[in-house]
Amino acid sequence: MDKKSGKMQIGRAAKLAGISRQTLQYYLMLGLIEPTETTPTGRRLFDEKAVERIKLIKRLNQSGYPLRAIRELFIKGRSDMKGSA
Repeated sequence: MDKKSGKMQIGRAAKLAGISRQTLQYYLMLGLIEPTETTPTGRRLFDEKAVERIKLIKRLNQSGYPLRAIRELFIKGRSDMKGSA
């Protein structure tokens, strides 16, 4: 983790969220999560807020929600927020 920015690489973020690196990469591929920042060399960095979102995705999925439904909930939430602004 970068002490100054509080951002961490994918392996550390996955570990803190309690999932494998491959699972986090899958979540990224599905569009469930986006890196907080991407370095000029292409490294994906995540902050604590992103880790909390990953944990939420994991909990929802473990409780029976398919990843597709979770993605749709997040997309709907973003569009609802735009409408209320």
